[in-house]
Amino acid sequence: MVESYGISELELLSNCTLCPHECGVNRLYGADGYCHTDAGLNISSICIHSGEEPVISGQSGICNIFFSGCNLRCIYCQNHEISHQGCGNGHSSLTLEDVLDKVESIMSEDISAVGFVSPSHVVPQVISIICGLRSRGLNPVTVYNTNSYDKTEIIRSLSGLIDIYLPDLKYVSPEIAARFSDASDYPEIALKAIKEMYFQKGSTLITDDTGIAGNGILLRHLVLPGHTAESIKVLKTIAEEISTGIHISLMSQYNPNELVKTHPALNRTLYSSEYELVVKEMERLGFRNGWVQDIESHNNYLPDFSKNHPFK
Repeated sequence: MVESYGISELELLSNCTLCPHECGVNRLYGADGYCHTDAGLNISSICIHSGEEPVISGQSGICNIFFSGCNLRCIYCQNHEISHQGCGNGHSSLTLEDVLDKVESIMSEDISAVGFVSPSHVVPQVISIICGLRSRGLNPVTVYNTNSYDKTEIIRSLSGLIDIYLPDLKYVSPEIAARFSDASDYPEIALKAIKEMYFQKGSTLITDDTGIAGNGILLRHLVLPGHTAESIKVLKTIAEEISTGIHISLMSQYNPNELVKTHPALNRTLYSSEYELVVKEMERLGFRNGWVQDIESHNNYLPDFSKNHPFK
C-alpha cells in the first residue's frame, strides 16, 4: 500500500524514473508507464520455489515473491502470463501486512531466504517489504532476481538491503536486445548494473556450512536456440569486463512459450550440441565457479500463474 512507503519512495513513484525507460508517469494514480504497474504491491504470487540454483534453493527452497509487469518485453519470457501487459494482477489487493504475514508463514517452514523476482520496476515495494520484515524481527537472506535492466544508482541504493544479487546478462548485441526484448540499450545498461553489483559483492559467494549462499552475486545467462554466437560473446564480455571468478549459472532450460511458437529461431528447445559448444567456451575462458544444467531441464521450469502455486 502506498502509505507504507517512505517519502523518497513516494517521490520515485509519483514521477517514475525508477528504470532506464524513465517514463515520468505518476504511478500513484495509474499504471500508464512501460511496466503497466501502479504504486501498489503488484504481486502475482508468493510461494516456495525449489527451482533456483542449488546454492540458492537448497533442500527447502526459497520464498519467492513474483511481481507482475516488467520493464522488458522479452518475447520468449517463461513468465509472460504475469510479465506482459494486463496479466498477473490477481493479488493486486494484497496489503503490505498480507504480504508480510504470508512471507512469515513460509519462513516458519524452515525457509531462510526471500527472493524478489522481476523487481526492477518495483524497487520501492521491495524496500518496503524488506523493512517490514525487519520490523518484525525477521532477517531473511534477500535475493534480487533481476533481468539487469536496472539503473546503476538504483542498484547502489540497495547496498545493505540485498544480500544476493541474481542478475541475468541476456545479450551484448544491441540489435538482438532490441529484437527480443525491446531494449537496444540493454547490453550497456545491464553491464553497468552488474558491475555495480560486483563492486558491492566481489567474486566470493559466501556460503554456510551446508553450502547455502548468504551473500554475494550469481550471474545467469540463458542460452537461446540458434544464438550460440551471442552466448559466446556474452561469456567473453563477462571475462573481459567483470571477472572469470564470478559465479555463473549457464542455463539450458529455454522452452518456447505460446508467443514464439511460430518464430523461425525461438520455436524450439535447445540442441545439446548448441549448449555443449557454449559450455566448452565457458571452460576455455577460465570460468571456475558456477553451474550448468542438464539439457532436458526445459521440462522442469514451466510455471502456471493461474494456480496458487505456479510450479506445482
